[in-house]
Amino acid sequence: MFDYIFAFFHIFLLLGLLGYAFYALIQGNTLRFALILLCLIGYYFLALHKNVKNEIKRKKKSKN
Repeated sequence: MFDYIFAFFHIFLLLGLLGYAFYALIQGNTLRFALILLCLIGYYFLALHKNVKNEIKRKKKSKN
């Protein structure tokens, strides 16, 4: 149960940050947009990318 709460908390946090980045872009603050986007991309590759690739492999194996 904790895993689901943790996952939903993080997805909503990431979506909120992404929304704030685009809001900053609309307001004309391109530096803030770029910085937030760069940090989100870095977070993805440092923390999530390996697990996402493993999950994709696991799902492909279960289909076969």
